[in-house]
Amino acid sequence: MKILEEAIEKSDLKNSEYTLEDGMVKAVVDIDKGIIGIDAEMHADIEQELLKNGSNQDDLWGINLWFDAPSEDFIEFDSMINIRPRQGNRSRDVENPTTREQIKEVVGRWIK
Repeated sequence: MKILEEAIEKSDLKNSEYTLEDGMVKAVVDIDKGIIGIDAEMHADIEQELLKNGSNQDDLWGINLWFDAPSEDFIEFDSMINIRPRQGNRSRDVENPTTREQIKEVVGRWIK
Protein backbone atom coordinates (compact mmCIF):
# COMPACT_ATOMS: atom_id res chain seq x y z
CA MET A 1 0.00 0.00 0.00
CA LYS A 2 1.20 3.49 -0.72
CA ILE A 3 0.01 7.05 -0.58
CA LEU A 4 1.24 8.61 -3.81
CA GLU A 5 3.78 11.39 -3.39
CA GLU A 6 4.43 11.84 -7.09
CA ALA A 7 2.41 11.16 -10.20
CA ILE A 8 2.67 7.73 -11.78
CA GLU A 9 1.81 6.29 -15.17
CA LYS A 10 -1.29 4.19 -15.59
CA SER A 11 0.95 1.32 -16.68
CA ASP A 12 2.72 1.44 -13.29
CA LEU A 13 -0.43 0.01 -11.73
CA LYS A 14 0.35 -3.32 -13.36
CA ASN A 15 3.25 -3.72 -10.93
CA SER A 16 1.13 -3.23 -7.84
CA GLU A 17 1.38 -5.90 -5.18
CA TYR A 18 -2.38 -6.40 -4.94
CA THR A 19 -3.31 -6.18 -8.61
CA LEU A 20 -6.14 -8.58 -9.26
CA GLU A 21 -5.86 -11.00 -12.16
CA ASP A 22 -8.50 -9.11 -14.11
CA GLY A 23 -6.45 -5.87 -14.10
CA MET A 24 -7.84 -3.96 -11.14
CA VAL A 25 -6.13 -2.06 -8.32
CA LYS A 26 -8.01 -0.70 -5.30
CA ALA A 27 -7.59 2.96 -4.35
CA VAL A 28 -8.99 5.53 -1.93
CA VAL A 29 -9.20 9.22 -2.78
CA ASP A 30 -9.25 12.11 -0.30
CA ILE A 31 -11.21 14.73 -2.23
CA ASP A 32 -10.38 17.51 0.24
CA LYS A 33 -6.61 16.99 0.42
CA GLY A 34 -6.39 15.94 -3.21
CA ILE A 35 -4.42 12.77 -2.46
CA ILE A 36 -4.79 9.11 -3.34
CA GLY A 37 -3.72 5.85 -1.75
CA ILE A 38 -3.39 2.71 -3.86
CA ASP A 39 -2.52 -0.94 -3.73
CA ALA A 40 -4.02 -2.79 -0.79
CA GLU A 41 -6.05 -5.92 -0.37
CA MET A 42 -9.02 -3.92 0.88
CA HIS A 43 -10.16 -0.32 0.50
CA ALA A 44 -10.51 -0.18 4.29
CA ASP A 45 -6.75 -0.72 4.68
CA ILE A 46 -5.98 2.36 2.58
CA GLU A 47 -8.76 4.27 4.32
CA GLN A 48 -7.20 3.55 7.73
CA GLU A 49 -3.78 4.72 6.55
CA LEU A 50 -5.22 7.97 5.23
CA LEU A 51 -7.13 8.52 8.48
CA LYS A 52 -3.89 8.02 10.45
CA ASN A 53 -2.35 10.71 8.26
CA GLY A 54 -5.04 13.26 9.08
CA SER A 55 -7.72 12.70 6.45
CA ASN A 56 -11.37 13.21 7.35
CA GLN A 57 -13.69 10.21 6.89
CA ASP A 58 -16.25 12.29 4.99
CA ASP A 59 -13.66 13.07 2.30
CA LEU A 60 -12.54 9.49 1.61
CA TRP A 61 -14.01 7.52 -1.28
CA GLY A 62 -13.11 4.03 -2.44
CA ILE A 63 -12.61 3.29 -6.12
CA ASN A 64 -11.20 0.59 -8.37
CA LEU A 65 -8.73 1.39 -11.14
CA TRP A 66 -8.92 -0.85 -14.24
CA PHE A 67 -5.59 -0.14 -15.91
CA ASP A 68 -6.32 -2.08 -19.11
CA ALA A 69 -9.78 -0.55 -19.60
CA PRO A 70 -10.57 2.31 -21.97
CA SER A 71 -10.23 5.71 -20.27
CA GLU A 72 -13.99 6.10 -19.73
CA ASP A 73 -13.98 2.82 -17.74
CA PHE A 74 -10.67 3.36 -15.92
CA ILE A 75 -12.36 4.43 -12.65
CA GLU A 76 -15.03 2.27 -11.04
CA PHE A 77 -16.81 4.01 -8.16
CA ASP A 78 -17.46 0.89 -6.08
CA SER A 79 -16.42 0.17 -2.50
CA MET A 80 -17.94 -0.88 0.80
CA ILE A 81 -16.41 2.21 2.43
CA ASN A 82 -18.70 4.37 0.28
CA ILE A 83 -21.85 3.22 2.08
CA ARG A 84 -22.68 6.18 4.31
CA PRO A 85 -26.32 7.08 4.63
CA ARG A 86 -25.53 10.11 6.83
CA GLN A 87 -23.91 11.67 3.74
CA GLY A 88 -26.75 10.59 1.47
CA ASN A 89 -24.75 7.74 -0.12
CA ARG A 90 -26.71 4.56 0.44
CA SER A 91 -24.82 2.21 -1.86
CA ARG A 92 -21.28 1.07 -2.64
CA ASP A 93 -21.36 3.36 -5.64
CA VAL A 94 -20.47 7.07 -5.39
CA GLU A 95 -23.89 8.52 -6.10
CA ASN A 96 -23.18 12.27 -6.07
CA PRO A 97 -22.09 13.54 -9.53
CA THR A 98 -20.05 16.38 -8.00
CA THR A 99 -18.13 13.93 -5.79
CA ARG A 100 -17.49 11.71 -8.82
CA GLU A 101 -16.00 14.68 -10.68
CA GLN A 102 -13.81 15.56 -7.70
CA ILE A 103 -12.54 11.97 -7.59
CA LYS A 104 -11.78 12.05 -11.34
CA GLU A 105 -9.82 15.29 -10.91
CA VAL A 106 -7.70 13.85 -8.10
CA VAL A 107 -7.03 10.62 -9.99
CA GLY A 108 -6.12 12.62 -13.10
CA ARG A 109 -3.50 14.61 -11.16
CA TRP A 110 -1.80 11.49 -9.78
CA ILE A 111 -2.20 8.86 -12.50
CA LYS A 112 -1.30 9.85 -16.07
